[in-house]
Amino acid sequence: MRSVALLAAVYFVVWWLVLFTVLPWGVHSQHETGEISPGSDPGAPTRPLLLRKAIVTTLIATVVVGLGYAAWAYGLVSERVIPPGLFPPPPGR
Repeated sequence: MRSVALLAAVYFVVWWLVLFTVLPWGVHSQHETGEISPGSDPGAPTRPLLLRKAIVTTLIATVVVGLGYAAWAYGLVSERVIPPGLFPPPPGR
């Protein structure tokens, strides 16, 4: 159960990171298109296409997390990646 929660947490973080990289794709500002709505910022997007970007984000995040999980499952990466002695022990130990 703990590994499912960890996988869900990793997926959540990766999904948001991918979303922030996908958001600028294909955005045209109101100033660029010449369709400035009264009372809005000229730099605001005319059509943000958020549903399409959410779907693309989900697909990319699924592939990234899947590749990471496969690398862990095949032993290419382990939790012992950090060499011992890299971080000093906490005080009092």
